[in-house]
Amino acid sequence: MNTTPITNDPATQYKIEAAQAAAAFVQSGMKVGLGTGSTAIWATRRIAELFANGVLRDIAGFATSRATWDEANRLGIPLLPDELDAVLDLTIDGADEIDPAFDVIKGGGGALLREKIVAQVSRRLIIVADESKLSPCLGTRFDLPVEVIAFGWHSQRQYLESLGAQTRVRLRKDGSVFATDSGNLILDCHFGPISDKPALASQLSSRAGIVEHGLFLGMVSDVIVAGPAGLKHLHRQV
Repeated sequence: MNTTPITNDPATQYKIEAAQAAAAFVQSGMKVGLGTGSTAIWATRRIAELFANGVLRDIAGFATSRATWDEANRLGIPLLPDELDAVLDLTIDGADEIDPAFDVIKGGGGALLREKIVAQVSRRLIIVADESKLSPCLGTRFDLPVEVIAFGWHSQRQYLESLGAQTRVRLRKDGSVFATDSGNLILDCHFGPISDKPALASQLSSRAGIVEHGLFLGMVSDVIVAGPAGLKHLHRQV
């Protein structure tokens, strides 16, 4: 039975369709990473529906953010403890930009640190998105989020700008400084198209005070995108 919600917004409808298609890969007995954001949340809701209806049994979820944990708990999905003493069978998450090499930028929802921890322990990482997230080169359509600790954060901003970035501190809608679930700040960095992703990732990872960055390289196994022409399921070639 098709339980896809109906909306008048095509972009939202595409997100729902991609997320629900990915949820079909969840099987009974699996440990599943539950992603964060406006697309991934629909996968969590579909998984909860399948579990409540008895289609899925003996599953356990692991949330990548407090917001996702709250929603999954509200919907009745059994959740693993924060210690994450397990390998996850698969994780379904969104992305802000996806290139042809299946590398992605994540962090628009502010959960990049926890999302990367979860991705690292997942046997399969399925990215769900609408077609607008597909890009010829990372950095073309979306700035790179970089999570930094509050202590000495201006020095990290100077370092990022020395690498060629235009930076801005992420703010909430009310104008206050955005803090991640771990209490850190996010600097959104406009590098433009990123020509050498591994080199930039290495430069960011080597800097004390930078907690994590939104380049997810070599981690994605599948991409499910939806658009006017329907669904596409793309597989990473290994």
